[in-house]
Amino acid sequence: MFVSLLTYTPEAERVVATAARLCYADVDCQTLTERSNPKDDRQMIDKVLRIGHHGVLEHAVFSFTAEGISRALTHQLVRHRLASFAQQSQRYVAFDGGFAYETPPSIAAQPELASRYNDEMQRIAALYADLRQSGIAAEDARFILPNASHSRLIMTMNARELRHFFRLRCCRRAQWEIRKLAIGILVEVLKVAPALFKDAGPGCLAGTCPEGAMSCGDAAEVRREFAEIARIPAEKN
Repeated sequence: MFVSLLTYTPEAERVVATAARLCYADVDCQTLTERSNPKDDRQMIDKVLRIGHHGVLEHAVFSFTAEGISRALTHQLVRHRLASFAQQSQRYVAFDGGFAYETPPSIAAQPELASRYNDEMQRIAALYADLRQSGIAAEDARFILPNASHSRLIMTMNARELRHFFRLRCCRRAQWEIRKLAIGILVEVLKVAPALFKDAGPGCLAGTCPEGAMSCGDAAEVRREFAEIARIPAEKN
């Protein structure tokens, strides 16, 4: 898996803080912008997050590339309907030379099963190649491709939706591959907008685990994990 921040709102923290000030200010936008400084912006963002005025977070937008991710993951990802996606098409892109695929760690840990798994992927690739060589269009040959097959996409989310995404997908109860992606994205945005995301992560960071009886039961360790994730980018800046 490879995830990278493609582009984002310039001075995202300044934009969010200025938007928040505008709601309560009796001066014009130009004056608000001129008064902005990083320290005050961070303080305003802390206030916004504390009181729940999260609408202003939508003014900051972030776009990412993700590669080497399974179709099983992307089927989950597109449930986040407030995000925008552009995904590699299996209709217009043919995989005549074979396809890359994901192997779950639980399967990789059992050599005999992993060998059978890999053999099955090779049989699928061979049948796909036979279909294509027989004149079957890629849009029909793709019907035999598995959820394990790799894809790539560009995804865009605003800061508010990203924080919601992290709350759900950074949780240990999330499926392992999308959790890995979510943590990778969190690391990326912490590098450029730490004030917006320094407390972002699974729901248990803010209090009682929202999973209830389905909790992983180790909220303290999860909090330590995400405190470390938030600390590393801050040290590099």
